[in-house]
Amino acid sequence: MPTEILAVVIVAAIVLTVAISWLGVRKLAQQHTRSAAADSPHKIHLAKQQVAFIYNPTKNGSADAKTLISRSVSKAEWPAPIFLETTAEDPGYSMAKAALDAKADVVLVGGGDGTVRAVAQTLRHTEVPMAIIPLGTGNLLARNLDIDVTDVAGSVQVALFGHQRHIDAGLMEIEDGITGSVAKHSFMVIAGLGMDADVMGDTNSKLKEHVGWLAYSEAGLRHMAGPRKKVSIALDDEPAQQRKVRSVLFANCGLLPGGIDFVPDALIDDGVLDVVVISPRSALGWLAMAGKVVLRHKNNVPVIDFYRSRNLVIRTVLPVETQIDGDPTGPATCVKVSVEPKAVLVRVPGPNNPA
Repeated sequence: MPTEILAVVIVAAIVLTVAISWLGVRKLAQQHTRSAAADSPHKIHLAKQQVAFIYNPTKNGSADAKTLISRSVSKAEWPAPIFLETTAEDPGYSMAKAALDAKADVVLVGGGDGTVRAVAQTLRHTEVPMAIIPLGTGNLLARNLDIDVTDVAGSVQVALFGHQRHIDAGLMEIEDGITGSVAKHSFMVIAGLGMDADVMGDTNSKLKEHVGWLAYSEAGLRHMAGPRKKVSIALDDEPAQQRKVRSVLFANCGLLPGGIDFVPDALIDDGVLDVVVISPRSALGWLAMAGKVVLRHKNNVPVIDFYRSRNLVIRTVLPVETQIDGDPTGPATCVKVSVEPKAVLVRVPGPNNPA
């Protein structure tokens, strides 16, 4: 075959592959518009505080955090802090309830995203502030609150003497039409269904211990190839619309490890969830999506779409895996998601005094 003809065939094949990746990708109709951010950090007005520290004793840095908290509380002449350890069976739910029963003025959380989420779920709508001492792998909520995840001492100072603000929480109800099981979970950062949940459930735990959040990349590469799943999506009680997707994500905020702003327009206190529909059909589609996310360019890429919604319902014929804030939550044929505005009060760095 002449070289010129071979070149034409190769170019045509590439164009055809790109076209196949783009064809069949439909955008959903939506009517919701974003409201303004609802809350600004404000100073604490307490002469003294009863401090409770809920922590995962298996995390590196937990002992140092306890020492720093004890010293700071002692110097401030506050009551002795209450220390509550999480367990493998309970990442923080009963401990948060115990802190509330003890009339804690602030609940500090030392651990990963699972511990933070469990405590936040219990503290919702209580007006008892939660403060994060980031000791986990991803520390996603801490990153989105501008807390320095490398500075335990700094995060303790923010937790005890910083500012505070209200943030939204997400609520996800999952139903499995095959088994009949129903469960409801709060989330603070990102929940989802599809490939992202498959990746979370298939990440090598030993690799995660050694390389941290990069372990998710290894699992992601293994799950990149695969068929899209047909789902129906109803945004803000509008009629359901059909899509073929790899993942659907529900973002309360969008900053990920490595400085990746996965959902650049997401605001943590605007009373709206940012819905991300991911639907690549080929390697080129994945590359286009990665380019948009990493390079933060504004051009629309059909294989990743962004919407806003206060509530939505997703249905599938066959069960699809789900996750909340990086933790697998099992298969579902129906997922109902909503936002709880101003649900959690959190301690944060001052506007001009980052942690």
